[in-house]
Amino acid sequence: MPSGPSPKTSIEGKLFATVLLSVALGTSIPFGLLQLGAHPILAWSAGLLLALILAFALLRPITRNLNRALQSLEGGLLNFRDGDFSISLALNRDDQLGQLAELYNEVGEILRRERAHIHQRELLLDTVIQSSPLALLLIDQSEHIIFANTSARHMLHDGKPLQGHLLGQIMPLCPPELAQAIEQKQDGLTSYLDDERSHTLHISNSTFVLNAQKHRLILLREMTRELTRAEVQVWKKVIRLISHELNNSLAPISSMAHSGKLLSEKIDSRQLAGVFDVIADRCRHLTEFTQGYARFAKLPPPVCEEVPWSGLITRLQPLHPFQTHGSLPSRPGYFDPTQLEQALLNLLKNAAESGSAVEDITLQVATDTHGQLLTVRDRGTGMSDKVLQQALLPFYSTKPQGVGLGLALCREIIDAHNGQIQLHNRAEGGLQVSLWLPWQGHHPQE
Repeated sequence: MPSGPSPKTSIEGKLFATVLLSVALGTSIPFGLLQLGAHPILAWSAGLLLALILAFALLRPITRNLNRALQSLEGGLLNFRDGDFSISLALNRDDQLGQLAELYNEVGEILRRERAHIHQRELLLDTVIQSSPLALLLIDQSEHIIFANTSARHMLHDGKPLQGHLLGQIMPLCPPELAQAIEQKQDGLTSYLDDERSHTLHISNSTFVLNAQKHRLILLREMTRELTRAEVQVWKKVIRLISHELNNSLAPISSMAHSGKLLSEKIDSRQLAGVFDVIADRCRHLTEFTQGYARFAKLPPPVCEEVPWSGLITRLQPLHPFQTHGSLPSRPGYFDPTQLEQALLNLLKNAAESGSAVEDITLQVATDTHGQLLTVRDRGTGMSDKVLQQALLPFYSTKPQGVGLGLALCREIIDAHNGQIQLHNRAEGGLQVSLWLPWQGHHPQE
């Protein structure tokens, strides 16, 4: 590192000049007294005494300023040791101590800037960790939780603080499958059922030494949405493949049935014409069947816009009668009206076919700062636990003539809106389906 400018004077120079001046006076005075006839011992004694007094008088200001400067430097270095870099030295000197004070102030400024930079990075890192959907737990070797981000608090403790708690105190509040995976330090996927909804989490455990103590870092990642979307993509691929193969077969069969009917008309065979009519009718049915699945597999991205709730209700009422529960929000909804109407129509149709009375089929709309919640309720037969777990899968249906597309299409529409769909059996019978949609620019709830 290049050195600063050389000081105009040095402490060594000041001391040397003072001592030289004292020695010069101390030797010149005895010579003067000897010329006046004084006794040599008295003359030299007087010269030495005057030299000492003069040296003390001249060195006192130098040493006093030197002590003050050293005390200031000592206080500044003690502040450095305590982590306080806010103190600057005001030493207006043109010697080495003045240069040292300037270097001290420069180092203090560099440390202040570095601390501010580190503080900003810590704030950024804390913001990223706290806002991350990844749940993070840091546990010391005594099994105390010393850090937990927002996702971990909501996932494991209903949003309440976790710091200071023993891990064993928190585990009884978690689903048994999740608690077992955490306690056994498992790595990988684990699933559990919460409020009749299946959750899949990826758990990662790692250990490291911090401040000479062993710590354990637990990362919990909600994988339900990712796995659901991957599962839907697989279903779509299967549907496209099946639709393609069926269309390739149905087209020539339909054409041959039409040609066969024309030939039967020429020979005036009504029985043969009836056979070809049946073949043509089944071809049309299969074509419509595959087209329904093709629409599911090729659902376009939603085009969201502001939609008044009263207009949505007005368009739905004539198609499947229902009751509106509560008042409608004043703030317009934000979604793709065509797709959401289709999803609601499927739910209202299912409610009507569940055996529920029309007056017990209700639609409730609520909004908050995060999103929009639409809830369809009925008093029908509800669903068993097994059906609840599989009701949103394509091809799955408990109806004799069902094709298993209604709820699957609802889930696909809601997922495309970055929302969530939940199915619950009601306490006194019936089913409740909740559709949550975020506002524009909001992230989905985990």
